Amino acid sequence: MKNFVVKTIANSAALAVAIWIVEGITLQGHSTPRKVLSLILVALVFGLVNFLVKPIVKLLTLPLFILTLGLITLVVNALMLMLTSWLAGKLELSFHVENFWSALVGGLIISIVSWAMHMVLPDKD
Repeated sequence: MKNFVVKTIANSAALAVAIWIVEGITLQGHSTPRKVLSLILVALVFGLVNFLVKPIVKLLTLPLFILTLGLITLVVNALMLMLTSWLAGKLELSFHVENFWSALVGGLIISIVSWAMHMVLPDKD
């Protein structure tokens, strides 16, 4: 359970940094508590997408991973962010990714910040 909370906090922080830096990624909200709640819910959706969908996509694109020496990971991360944006829209959350290029840059930022957060936060149960 503690590991789940740590991952959600790391995802929330990473998404917040991406929203702050990338112009094409937005989180709307009328008040700060509403934005924080939306951010946590989007982080949960993002974690669920990465847990359920990403392994399947990575398996199906394994030849591309080998061919590009792993650089296709950037594209897969961008697609997972765009899927999260689509699901957030369906769930009436105020998170939106404008286009693929915003998702690509956002995915890169999220990967870096998540890695840094996992280095700082404890992740053992």
